[in-house]
Amino acid sequence: MRHRRIFVAELGNGSVDAVDLDSGASHHIGGLKEPQGLAYLPDRDELVVASGGDGTIRFFNGQSLLPSGVIQLGHDADNVRVDPVSGLVAVGYGSGAIAFIDPVRRAVVSTIHLPVHPEGFQLASDRADLFVNLPDDRSVAVVDRTTGTIANRLPARHQLNFPLALDPVSHTIAVAYRWPARLVLMDAQSGSVRQDLKSCGDADDVAFDRARGRIYVVCGSGSATVFQKGAAGYELLAAVPTRAGARTGLFVAELDRLFVAARANGGKGAALIVLRP
Repeated sequence: MRHRRIFVAELGNGSVDAVDLDSGASHHIGGLKEPQGLAYLPDRDELVVASGGDGTIRFFNGQSLLPSGVIQLGHDADNVRVDPVSGLVAVGYGSGAIAFIDPVRRAVVSTIHLPVHPEGFQLASDRADLFVNLPDDRSVAVVDRTTGTIANRLPARHQLNFPLALDPVSHTIAVAYRWPARLVLMDAQSGSVRQDLKSCGDADDVAFDRARGRIYVVCGSGSATVFQKGAAGYELLAAVPTRAGARTGLFVAELDRLFVAARANGGKGAALIVLRP
């Protein structure tokens, strides 16, 4: 949070907005082709943008927002994660692949091949595993990063498993499904299902709030669902209204805030909704 900004990908506008958290002012990066995945590299003070329309991975200076590099990866580049151990940038793309990019050399150093296009995925910080949602395969893949191969494929409990979060402390995987609208919690080591809970519809982001023992699910149906951990497991705490279609969310533990991006809808302009847990 060096510049106290939140970056928002605006797929329909072909742009990314950098929103100042203190003033609310936004700074615009335009000319992109369906930007979807974003990541910030604090050590390099760079923003990484994956655009599905032209398959590019673009780098921008975190202060000036001027372009600093580009890689041509492949079609449908979307979800972006940063490996907490190596610092490599992982990007899901194409009809089934995750590329690991060295941000210094601006080069792909390895690629993991998958049977279908990957959606939400997370990299474990305490082990060599990568957990990937594969909705078209109706599975959650467990990938061994040391070999680059699929070590296990956990069958999907329901359909359309898009967002996925990982809690390395409790070794819990949280998978949100769109049909039906459910939140499934699994053991990251055995793959066994711990809980299967009713959630909000059209889920696109899920996050753990470890300080409070909560899980947040952000949904396009117009709410963010909050689950609280108790003695018997997680249970529904609240469904917080947001806006129809606002399904992109980001929980920032350092700021203790849940940010929800709301597109223009119903006569209301696009906005960044800030929720205080």
